[in-house]
Amino acid sequence: MSERDANYTLSGRIDIDDAYLGGELSGGKAGRGSENKVPFVAALSFDDSGHPLHLKLSPVPGFTSKAIADWAKANLAQGCDVLSDGLACFAAVTEADCQHQTIIVGGRKPKEMLEFLWLNTILGNLKTSLGGAYHAFGFAKYASRYLGAFAYRFNRRFQLDRLPMRLLVAAKPLGRAQRFGFARLKHLANQDKVYLK
Repeated sequence: MSERDANYTLSGRIDIDDAYLGGELSGGKAGRGSENKVPFVAALSFDDSGHPLHLKLSPVPGFTSKAIADWAKANLAQGCDVLSDGLACFAAVTEADCQHQTIIVGGRKPKEMLEFLWLNTILGNLKTSLGGAYHAFGFAKYASRYLGAFAYRFNRRFQLDRLPMRLLVAAKPLGRAQRFGFARLKHLANQDKVYLK
């Protein structure tokens, strides 16, 4: 699923934030330097009315200017307007020909940051769903898969009736469709106007 969404770039107005998956290992380092935490970028695009459109959740090597510049070149369309919480590395989105604005969070809590209400809500839902479903998994190994699955469902939330078929179509290039019988899959997909060769 993360492979499927990797082909799309975000455009227009975009909110961006830094987040982490994982937590402190017993006897390990706490906080941002914990060896069990996986840093990822959360970016959300909006329509002209301020409603969320598409989401990107991408693991990054760290929150450095180089990592964010590389991420922005791969995931953001040129000319988009990016709003961040003032983390210094997010200024690197300008290397992808994007405009960058910051709102300094200071000591405010996420619920007080109305500018980032949608993104904070999505991050809260993500962490709650992962915590409830996956009690123990290798964050470093599987983070991109779990983040990709969440973003895939979010980006297709208005087409829930077609989601199972789209999941099968997405699995086809990965070689998993043979288990389901590709001839049957092709027949079902073509009935849904999703043409497979």
